[in-house]
Amino acid sequence: MIEYPKIQSVFKRDEKTHKFIEGAWSIPEFGYLAPCLWDASEKIDGTNVRVNWSPCCGVSFGGRTDKAQVPTYLLAKLQELFTLEKFEKSFASTGLTLYGEGYGAKIQKGGGNYIPDSVNFALFDVLIDGWWLKREDVQGIAEALEIQTVPMVGQMTLYDAIAVAKAGIPSAYGDFQAEGYVLKTAYQLFDRRGHRIITKMKCKDWA
Repeated sequence: MIEYPKIQSVFKRDEKTHKFIEGAWSIPEFGYLAPCLWDASEKIDGTNVRVNWSPCCGVSFGGRTDKAQVPTYLLAKLQELFTLEKFEKSFASTGLTLYGEGYGAKIQKGGGNYIPDSVNFALFDVLIDGWWLKREDVQGIAEALEIQTVPMVGQMTLYDAIAVAKAGIPSAYGDFQAEGYVLKTAYQLFDRRGHRIITKMKCKDWA
């Protein structure tokens, strides 16, 4: 399974305080594309999960890295959601890797805000044959597998997203503050190294 790429924060940080240095974009592409519209989704405060399907090898699960361990109570939920029958029905000849967030009780400090007594999975990306799928295709795969996707907030510039994050972002999951945003360029742009241009911002970075 291919590990999910580390998402770059929007600004560089002060080495001593670790606070954002506003205006000091962490990569130049962010500054260049800041006035453009980006696709924003809610950043869930959970744990990164990979689900791999291969027609020859079946279903397997992993954390963000190969060394990361998936908690047993979350693994049980994943096995319930991602059955062999579901994949064979919709993707009998297509291998794919799903990337999502495991969230809920006992996952991170505020996991109980999402689900007080259980856990779940929300899909945010899909990789097929080296291609990252568009949002509408990710949604289609989620529907085929009968799973959730992370809440889509809408389109906004990086400047707008920063202003909202500073004020606090209400979560789609209840009466509490979201962890933040994940923002992807509307047309899935890549930098010169072939890395997707994607960023994140957490409300606590401006607290």
